[in-house]
Amino acid sequence: MHPAALLVMYVAVALLPVVLAWTQDLPPRPFRDDLSSALAMAGFAMLLMEFVISGRFRTVSGRIGIDVSMRFHQLVARVLTVFLLVHPWLYSLPAAGGRPGDLSGATSLGLAGAPAGTGWLAWFALILLVVWATFRADVGYRYEIWRLGHGLGALTVALLGLHHAVGAGRYSADATLAGLWYVMTGVAVLSMVHVYLVRPLLRRHRPYRVRSVHKVALRTWEIVIEPLRGNAIDFLPGQFVWLSVNRSPFSITEHPFSMSSCPADRPRVAFTIKEVGDFTSTVGRLPAGAPAYLDGPHGNMVMDGRAGAGLALIAGGVGVAPIMSLLRQARHEGEARPIRLLYGNRIQDQIAFRQELEDMRADLDLQVHHVLSEPPDGWTGKVGQLDAAMLAECLPMADRAQWLYMVCGPAAMIDAVEHDLAALGIPLRQIVSEKFSYD
Repeated sequence: MHPAALLVMYVAVALLPVVLAWTQDLPPRPFRDDLSSALAMAGFAMLLMEFVISGRFRTVSGRIGIDVSMRFHQLVARVLTVFLLVHPWLYSLPAAGGRPGDLSGATSLGLAGAPAGTGWLAWFALILLVVWATFRADVGYRYEIWRLGHGLGALTVALLGLHHAVGAGRYSADATLAGLWYVMTGVAVLSMVHVYLVRPLLRRHRPYRVRSVHKVALRTWEIVIEPLRGNAIDFLPGQFVWLSVNRSPFSITEHPFSMSSCPADRPRVAFTIKEVGDFTSTVGRLPAGAPAYLDGPHGNMVMDGRAGAGLALIAGGVGVAPIMSLLRQARHEGEARPIRLLYGNRIQDQIAFRQELEDMRADLDLQVHHVLSEPPDGWTGKVGQLDAAMLAECLPMADRAQWLYMVCGPAAMIDAVEHDLAALGIPLRQIVSEKFSYD
């Protein structure tokens, strides 16, 4: 779906409970109390939509990229947390003890019994969930364990919140609004079932096996897999998948890797992986024939639908993986536009696919600039960082504002390159990148 349509749909769903409450023919309450109820309803609706936003659904992330959808997920989480944590303290009416015969709840909140208890439990559980997410890097748990715990914690908050909203909410006593809460909570639950049960079942019926593993640079390997039957997944150059190797399809251990092969290489699919810890530290020892499963493709770092007078590819370290996919497909299709590759590494031994990149120059209008920050004696390439000066030196084209720029590497490098490109007059719409890490 188009990003604008997604945003309009999101705002509409978030405000729908407030609109349904406003249309109810109930006696008015003090402004603070209705404001508190509105914040609670909008915040709860946003919480339930978080399950869909973070569920890797391509209908949501296909046009904007996983990184944008996850950043939106984090931003919305902060907003809804403020809404839900503040709302109990805005009420001016007493929790109970309204005027005799007041069935409309205009003179008290009507909070008592189990619905009040589940509301406070959800409130405290939300605090724990947010604190755990904020300091997840310092907790020491593996990411997969944290992700599962985060999902179950969010589901707990949602179910407690549902009980509280339907049992204690003045406006949610209405059958239409209560029905909306049940439907939205059901969608949230089904999204988790889809992520942790349906997708593994689908992956189980599309198994792959490791065909080969070979070293392409210092502590960097290219692993090639192929389907046991049929063809490999259909993907675009520059996209990525969540890869699980030598494990059950139901394992929570999986990692995002960009394809370094191109669609023309199918049924074989290749990934370029650097040893940095956990699974990656053992990738060089993976046995041929080991089972593998893919969740994808995902990602929006693709050239399809984007125009450019030329292609500027900027890679840092193992960020060359999706760049290789783009170049390999460009070579297969006979791309005629000029291409400039800036490939940054710390030392010479970290350069991957050096000979293949050199060979590509016979078929493409390709210039390759290897940039090392710690070059060896006799190095004749570029020396330094992928900073503004290096970009200006390697991309001197008069029409560079009309080129398409694809950037991949560590998150800090991507941020710096995007900033420097903008300073050189490159429009943001011509810069494409995608990150696998979020704050």
